[in-house]
Amino acid sequence: MSQYHVAVGLADAMLAGPPTARSTRARCARALDENPAWLAAVVKAMTGRFAQAWREESRQAIALAIREQPEFLQAWSASPRPSLRRYFLESPSMGRRPLGLEQCALPNLPTVGDISKWLQIGARELGWLSDRRGWESLARDQRLRHYRYRWIAKRSGGHRLLEVPKSTLRQVQRRILRELLEYIPPHPSAHAFRARYSCLTNAAPQVGQLVVIKMDLEDFFVGVHGARVSALFRTLGYPSQAAAVLAGLCTNWVPPDVLDVRDTARYKFELPSIEWRARKRYQSPHLPQGAPTSPALANLCAFNLDVRLQALAQSTGAHYTRYADDLAFSGGEALSRGSGRFVCLVAAIAQEEGFSVNFRKTRVMQQSIRQQVTGIVVNQKPNIRREDYDRLKATLHNCARFGPQSQNRDALRDYRAHLAGRIAHLGAINSQRGERLRVLFERIAW
Repeated sequence: MSQYHVAVGLADAMLAGPPTARSTRARCARALDENPAWLAAVVKAMTGRFAQAWREESRQAIALAIREQPEFLQAWSASPRPSLRRYFLESPSMGRRPLGLEQCALPNLPTVGDISKWLQIGARELGWLSDRRGWESLARDQRLRHYRYRWIAKRSGGHRLLEVPKSTLRQVQRRILRELLEYIPPHPSAHAFRARYSCLTNAAPQVGQLVVIKMDLEDFFVGVHGARVSALFRTLGYPSQAAAVLAGLCTNWVPPDVLDVRDTARYKFELPSIEWRARKRYQSPHLPQGAPTSPALANLCAFNLDVRLQALAQSTGAHYTRYADDLAFSGGEALSRGSGRFVCLVAAIAQEEGFSVNFRKTRVMQQSIRQQVTGIVVNQKPNIRREDYDRLKATLHNCARFGPQSQNRDALRDYRAHLAGRIAHLGAINSQRGERLRVLFERIAW
């Protein structure tokens, strides 16, 4: 038996109980099935050095320190050499939760078996769904994949890949969202994907300011790597193995053939070549855009970004809000004079936190022009763009005159609900215009 295996076995024995010298030596002696003289010096050195960090993460550090002890090395020059007779295997336990979440009703899931029981699925199915090694991305058969993929064109140009989980995985993700993630509040500056928050609450702090700066984060969901999601679960107190499984259930690896598709007849457009950096992100574990858990996880993973940007904004007397990947800052003379330097600082902070700023969408809007945040005009009061109102008004008028199907150019299944939703959105921003649109809506013969 090698020095490494003996040192690791002794480290496991030490960590299986409290860091007192007597009990630690007793466990090590039981592991060796003897109590040699050199063991006392080794135990004394380890308990003195690692007593303040007596946790599972110290296992390799303790084993390395044991192998460096002169008494341990001298034992290998004698005969017989040390050998393990018993192994101490301790079940993982939940770690300490962050400040403010100690009394939070998060499920205690210290082991993979606990996750399996909580989700009411077998251990083999759990391993298949979590897919921690990305084997699913190599499967050619669509039936073996957990996601359905679809490219859609963005309004602002470019294309977005929707990764929609299939029914079994979607049910698992919804339970993780409902019974775990929804208990954890994101930063107050985050206004997307939250109850009682909207694009209107996101724009309200920016109303009536001298200058408004709007910035955009590039590949917001895809840019959140699986390692960051796993680290988030570990921060919540879940041991490393449990955190890795939970992260695997919420992240995805895109198969290479999905990124190489050029089916213009199917997508009605030709996909451009995907740059190397974006391809690497898609083919690595990331938050899939289309999974129920991705919005909440993206908000939580951006918590430190929100903290730093909020502090940066406060240093210039500005306001800061974030709606998904849209960053908004507004303030007075200080922000207006230093807007160029401020934008550079925001980009630097975003890069340090693992995000990238899309500079093509950066806008510095003075009060002399239309200031717009998440589609809402904020110069004097929250309002809608005149062209948006006129366009919807014309659509409703044509629906009443020529029938709703004449305006349903995208062949939506429930065009009535679609129009009602647009009217409700505009009415929440401008109640008077919303009421006029509702009158027109009632004239339509459905």
